[in-house]
Amino acid sequence: MSWGTELWDQFDSLDKHTQWGIDFLERYAKFVKERIEIEQNYAKQLRNLVKKYCPKRSSKDEEPRFTSCIAFFNILNELNDYAGQREVVAEEMAHRVYGELMRYAHDLKTERKMHLQEGRKAQQYLDMCWKQMDNSKKKFERECREAEKAQQSYERLDNDTNATKADVEKAKQQLNLRTHMADENKNEYAAQLQNFNGEQHKHFYVVIPQIYKQLQEMDERRTIKLSECYRGFADSERKVIPIISKCLEGMILAAKSVDERRDSQMVVDSFKSGFEPPGDFPFEDYSQHIYRTISDGTISASKQESGKMDAKTTVGKAKGKLWLFGKKPKPQSPPLTPTSLFTSSTPNGSQFLTFSIEPVHYCMNEIKTGKPRIPSFRSLKRGGPALEDFSHLPPEQRRKKLQQRIDELNRELQKESDQKEALNKMKDVYEKNPQMGDPGSLQPKLAETMNNIDRLRMEIHKNEAWLSEVEGKTGGRGDRRHSSDINHLVTQGRESPEGSYTDDANQEVRGPPQQHGHHSEFDDEFEDDDPLPAIGHCKAIYPFDGHNEGTLAMKEGEVLYIIEEDKGDGWTRARRQNGEEGYVPTSYIDVTLEKNSKGS
Repeated sequence: MSWGTELWDQFDSLDKHTQWGIDFLERYAKFVKERIEIEQNYAKQLRNLVKKYCPKRSSKDEEPRFTSCIAFFNILNELNDYAGQREVVAEEMAHRVYGELMRYAHDLKTERKMHLQEGRKAQQYLDMCWKQMDNSKKKFERECREAEKAQQSYERLDNDTNATKADVEKAKQQLNLRTHMADENKNEYAAQLQNFNGEQHKHFYVVIPQIYKQLQEMDERRTIKLSECYRGFADSERKVIPIISKCLEGMILAAKSVDERRDSQMVVDSFKSGFEPPGDFPFEDYSQHIYRTISDGTISASKQESGKMDAKTTVGKAKGKLWLFGKKPKPQSPPLTPTSLFTSSTPNGSQFLTFSIEPVHYCMNEIKTGKPRIPSFRSLKRGGPALEDFSHLPPEQRRKKLQQRIDELNRELQKESDQKEALNKMKDVYEKNPQMGDPGSLQPKLAETMNNIDRLRMEIHKNEAWLSEVEGKTGGRGDRRHSSDINHLVTQGRESPEGSYTDDANQEVRGPPQQHGHHSEFDDEFEDDDPLPAIGHCKAIYPFDGHNEGTLAMKEGEVLYIIEEDKGDGWTRARRQNGEEGYVPTSYIDVTLEKNSKGS
């Protein structure tokens, strides 16, 4: 089946068909473009959604790390990865499908235009041959008619007796001329006819089939290209299906990681105050004075009155000791009834009055009848005044806040200590190699770092003293360890059985600040540990001789392990495969850090 033989007379139809094919190709390319825009907008909206519901990293007050919250954040991360895969689909479609279609459509238009121009030229050449043949034919026909007229004129003059001989000769010459011209035109017409027939045969059996064959091949290639684009369109989706499946599996695992028991325990740890619940209120019988008899003597009444005074004094002492939130003025309480007092006898027979209400019960009565000295916990959460030692918080929450602050200060102290060590190393290098820098230029930075270290140590000491106060300890910083992980191991039984604070200043035993010698001893213990793990690798860009002590020589192109990043002094700690360690200039190497080990 060939267009050249089957459709030899359908040039205009093939012109319309090939134009329709290109239009269809461009229409599909437009469809792919709109699909790409949909994928890009979908991915963008997903990322905006994730950004909207992700926790703010700048917020200092961290939300409770409940398992349900962690699972939701993991789902948001997986959804962000899913959005990234949608972007991958859009990029793959744009590069592999849409871009290829637009380039091919341009090439297709150029090729079609060339083939159609060749067909039109062949048709124009055939039309020209036909016109030449037709002109020769008409000329031959006209000369034949003129020859016939000349012959009729000659025969008429030859038969006319009145015609002169000259007229007959002239008519004869005219007949011979017309006959000769008719013969020449006949020969020319025959030649033109033969030439036209040859060109027509060549046109319909050679030229047009060849052009139509090229158009057929072009249209078939267009169809094949569409098939490839359809497949590429589907492959763009299929390539990301495994990753999308992993994202969905991650969401399912996040859902399975929700632990309601752990969340409940976190609620207890977050809001536990450390106070003991109040005891039972005693029954106060106000009806006994009704049954009082007249036989009661004056002595017993005076004893009861004196007992009331003693009881009030006892109550006042109890109040001063056991108010839960600290001492406070209270409004005048109602007088105590005799039921709240009872008489006790001593071995010698004397009697005295004692107070029967338990101290905690009386304190709870004071809580209900008088205004507390500090605002409620709810008002504190709404932005009430916060004290530096967190004394406005319950004991358990205060302990956690202080422990958290101590951990942060320890981390800052470690950073400052690392910076100090790096500056000392840089100073030593500058003293040994003055051409590399001036050692005196580092002195202001060293002094500032030392001031920061002293300030942080004082802050840590002050907060640890507050923490010891909460935990009921009598030791200062000397009894505590430096590690923030060990600081988390707090002792139990910090509060008294009544769950109240004490105003005794003797409980705060503040130790002296930590000295530098102790810190260096800690560094010595740290250096005795196992070798540092590799956090990346580097490649030497330039050679380095490493003659100075503590440096490591390297050759250009040599690969080393990175065990400590540049602390800002321009030196990086590296290790060879044989275990040799030393410092190399950071500007001499190309560093590549592992993602999982960066910053460790």
